[in-house]
Amino acid sequence: MDTLSIRIKIGDREYPMKVKTDEEARIRRVGKLINDKIKKYREEFGLEDRQDLLAMVAFDCMVEFLEIKEDHTEGSEQVKQVLQHVNKNLESLL
Repeated sequence: MDTLSIRIKIGDREYPMKVKTDEEARIRRVGKLINDKIKKYREEFGLEDRQDLLAMVAFDCMVEFLEIKEDHTEGSEQVKQVLQHVNKNLESLL
């Protein structure tokens, strides 16, 4: 895979990164989302401390991650139950 050297600005700092060519757009989108969250917390809560802002963004991201993970787990369990029901019905027909 080809790699690119890029710089992503998060908050007030730039971070050099080497990324796979096919992942560049996603990496840049993540940087933008982080900066949008930083801006949101800066405006909503009047925070200026970089560490506080990044801590709030990290916290917010983990809450979103856990919500998605729980939804996925719940959905997987429902699919499993439906498949078990279908399988049981098929077995009774055989």
